[in-house]
Amino acid sequence: MEICLSDASLLINSISPDDEGSLLAIKSHITSDPNNILANNWSVGTDFCTWIGVTCSRRRPRVTVLNLFNMSLQGTIAKEIGNISFLTYLNINNNSFSDVIPDEIGNLRRLRWVNMSYNQLSGEIPLSIGLLTSLEILGIQYNHLTGAIPWNIFNISSLQAIAFTGNQLSGTIPPSIGNLSNLNTLDLSYNNFEGTIPTTIGHLSKLTSLILVANQLKGELPSYVFNLSRLHTLALTMNELTGTIPSSIGKWLPNLQFLYLAGNRFSGNIPNSITNLSSLNIFSISGNSFTGHIPINLGNLRSLQVLRLWANQFTNDLSIPEQEFLTSLSNCKNLTILVISANPITGPLPKSLGSSNISTSLEKFLAGECNISGTIPSEIGNLSSLLWLHLGGNNLTGMIPETLGHLRKVQSLSIYGNKLHGPIPNSFCNLENMFYISLVENRLSGKLPSCLGNLPSLTEIYLYENFFNSSIPSTLWSSNRLQIVSISRNLFEGSLSDAIGNMNSLRGLNLSGNQLSGSIPSSIGELQSLTYLWLDNNKFNGSIPSSLGNMRALQYVDLSENNLSGSIPMSLETLTYLDYFNVSFNKLTGQIPDGGHFGNFTSKLFIGNKGLCGASRFNVELCKRNMPKSSRRNLHLRYILPPVVFIILFAAAMVYLFKLCGKNSALLSFSESNLGLKHERISYYEILRATDNLDIENLIGKGSIGSVYKGTFSNEMIYAIKVFDLDVQGSFKSFDTECQIMRSLRHRNLLKVITSCSNLDFKALVLDYMPNENLEKWLYSPNYSLNIGQRLGIMIDVASAIEYLHQGYTSPIVHCDLKLSNILLDEDMVARVGDFGIAKLLTHDQRMAQTKTLAQLDTWHQNMDR
Repeated sequence: MEICLSDASLLINSISPDDEGSLLAIKSHITSDPNNILANNWSVGTDFCTWIGVTCSRRRPRVTVLNLFNMSLQGTIAKEIGNISFLTYLNINNNSFSDVIPDEIGNLRRLRWVNMSYNQLSGEIPLSIGLLTSLEILGIQYNHLTGAIPWNIFNISSLQAIAFTGNQLSGTIPPSIGNLSNLNTLDLSYNNFEGTIPTTIGHLSKLTSLILVANQLKGELPSYVFNLSRLHTLALTMNELTGTIPSSIGKWLPNLQFLYLAGNRFSGNIPNSITNLSSLNIFSISGNSFTGHIPINLGNLRSLQVLRLWANQFTNDLSIPEQEFLTSLSNCKNLTILVISANPITGPLPKSLGSSNISTSLEKFLAGECNISGTIPSEIGNLSSLLWLHLGGNNLTGMIPETLGHLRKVQSLSIYGNKLHGPIPNSFCNLENMFYISLVENRLSGKLPSCLGNLPSLTEIYLYENFFNSSIPSTLWSSNRLQIVSISRNLFEGSLSDAIGNMNSLRGLNLSGNQLSGSIPSSIGELQSLTYLWLDNNKFNGSIPSSLGNMRALQYVDLSENNLSGSIPMSLETLTYLDYFNVSFNKLTGQIPDGGHFGNFTSKLFIGNKGLCGASRFNVELCKRNMPKSSRRNLHLRYILPPVVFIILFAAAMVYLFKLCGKNSALLSFSESNLGLKHERISYYEILRATDNLDIENLIGKGSIGSVYKGTFSNEMIYAIKVFDLDVQGSFKSFDTECQIMRSLRHRNLLKVITSCSNLDFKALVLDYMPNENLEKWLYSPNYSLNIGQRLGIMIDVASAIEYLHQGYTSPIVHCDLKLSNILLDEDMVARVGDFGIAKLLTHDQRMAQTKTLAQLDTWHQNMDR
C-alpha cells in the first residue's frame, strides 16, 4: 500500500498546470446540459476564470472553486479533474453524474470541501480519497455507492463532517473512527452497516450530530455516547440496538435537541431526568419495548414539538388525574405532533387536551389502539390547527360530539373500532379539508349527512359495520372526487342511482351486506377507474349490465347472494385484469363465459345458480348447443331419470323409518349420520342431557366469552359443546362470527363445527371432541411432552390451516386470536385450529385501509419515526 501511495505522489508532481484544458475535458464528459449552461459559457477564447461555476485565486489564474450545483447535468466525472491541483472546493451536488468516482481525485491535496450528493455515482469510494489530508467536509449522499468505507479516511484528522447517507455501503464502523478528533457530524444513514457501534465514538468530543438511521447495527448503545456533551442530534432509528436510556441523560446531554431511537429493541423506562433536556424539540422512541408510566412532568419540555411514543408498552398514571401526562403536555405550547398509539393507556381523554396552550399548535394527535375509554370530550373541537385525528381501536362510548365539526383544518379522521352510537353530526359538513374518514366497526346509526358527497376534498370514506339504516344520499353518487366508498354491513336500503356513472375517480366501491334493491344501473360501466366492486349480500335484481365489460381497470367483482337473473355478459371476457368474479347464489341462467380470465375461475364462484351451463370444470350442465347429438338424446336419462328415482327411493325410506321408529323418530335430529352431513340444529334439552345439565364434571375449559363442555349423546358419540355466556359483551357477535366463518370452511386442520343451538337465551356450538386437548398443555405441563416429530407435524398442521385461511378461501380470513390454547389435538395428535370468535373475513378495502393507516404512521417523512 505504501508503494502505491508513493507512486501516486510521483504522479501528482508530474502534472502540469492546465486548468482550462481540464475544465474543457470535464465539459466533454457532459452528455446532457438541458439549460445550456456549459455549452454557452465554457468556450475557448474566453477567460476560464469567468466561466459559470468557476472561481480562481487572486494571485494567479488557478481554479480554486468548481461549483456545478443543481445544473441538471448528466455524464461522468472526467479523470482530468485531478489536474486542477489548486482546487479547494468541489460541488457537483444535485445532478445526474454516473459511473465511478475517478481515482485521480486523490491528486487534489488542497481540497477541503467535497459535495457529490444526489447523483447516480456507483462503485466503491476510491482509496485515493484518503490522500486528501486537508479535507474538512465529505458529502457523497444519495448515490449508488457500495463496499466499505476506505480505511485511510479515518486518518484525515481535519475532517469535520462525513455524510454518506442513502447508499449501499456495507461493513462495520471501524474503531479508528475515534481518530477524527475534529469531527462534528457523522451521517451514515440508510446503508447496510452492521456490527456494533464502536465505543471509540465516545472520543469524538466535538461531535454534535450522530446519525446512523436504517442500518443493521446491533448490540447496546455505548454509554460513551452519552458523554458527548455537545451532541444536539442523536438519530439511531431502524436498527437492532438494545439497552436502556440512562437515568442521567438529562445531565450528560444538556444540548440535545433531536432524539430518535424508534424501531429498535430498547427497553426500560423513560427516566424522569429527560425533562431536564430543556432544548429537546423531537423525542421519538416508537416501536421499541419501553415500559412503565409515561412521566407526568413531560410538560416541562417547553421546547418540545414532536413526541412519538407509539408501539411500546407504556401506561399512564391515573392516581392523580389532574397530573396525568396528557394534562401535563398542555404546557408545551409548541407541540405539533403527539403520537401515543398502540400502548396500553387507559382512562378517558382529559378535557384539558382541547383547552390549553396546545389547542392552537397541535396538528397531529394519534392515540389509536390503546385502551382509552369514556366519551370524546367536546373540548377536542378546540384544536383549531389539527390536521390528523386518530382515536381508532379504543373503548370510546357515547356519541360523536358536534364540536368535531369545528376542526376546519382536519384532513384525516379515524375513530374506527369503538362503541360510539348515534348519527354522524351534521357539523361534519364544515370539514372542507377532510380527505379521509373512517368510522367503521362502531354502533352508529341514522342517516348519513347529505353533505358528505359535497365535501370538496373527501376522497376516501369508510363506514362499514355500523347500523346506518337510511337510503344512501344522492349527493354521494354525484361526487367526482371520491376514490374509495366502503359502507358495507349496514342497513342501507333503496337503489343505486344512475348518477353513479359520474364518479369517474372511483377506485373501490363496497356496498355488500346491506338491503339495497333494484337493478344495477348500466351507467356503472362509466367507472373506468374502478378496480374493486362489492355488491354481494343485498337484494339486487335484474340482469348484470353488459357495460361492466367497459370497466377496463376492474380486478375484483362480487355480486353473490342477490336476486340477479339473466345471463352473465360475455363482454366480461375482455377484461384484462379481472382476477375474481363471484356471482354465486343468484338466479342466473345461460352460459358461463370461458374466455379471458374466466379460464382461471373455479366452480364455487358460480354455485347456487340452477340455470347456468358451461364447461365441465364449473360443475354445471353442458350447454345444449355444445352437446353432441348422442348426449342430447340421452339427456332425459342422465338428468331427469336419476332425480325421479332418488325421490321415489327417499320417500320409501322415510315411510320405512316412520314405521320402524314410531312418532318419536321424527324428533331424532342428532344421529351419527345427520350429525356430520345435514348440520341440523340441536335442541337445548339435548345439550343439557349430553352434559348432565352442564355439570362441572364435564367442563373442558373456560374462556372469556363462554365455556366448553364434553357431551355424550344418546348414540354414544362424544362431542365438545361451546356454550356462550350471553351476559358477556361481544358474545352474540362472537357466536355469529363463528357461524359465518365456519359454515363454508373445509380443511383437515380446522376444528369442525358440527351443528348449533340458538335461541334468545342460549347459544352453543357443537364441535369435534379433541381428546388430547390443546397445545398449551403439551408444551407447559410437566406431565406431557412432545418429540421432535410431533412438534414438526403440529407446526405443519397449523401452517397448513393458516395458509388455507389466507389463500385457499374466497376471501382471506384473519383468525385474530391464534394462540396455544386455540390449537387443539385429536386422538392422532393432528392439530386443529379453533375458536374463530373474533376472526374477520378480510375484504380488499379493509386491507387497503389498514395498509394506508400503517404507512401513514410509519414513514421517514414523518420525522424519521419508525
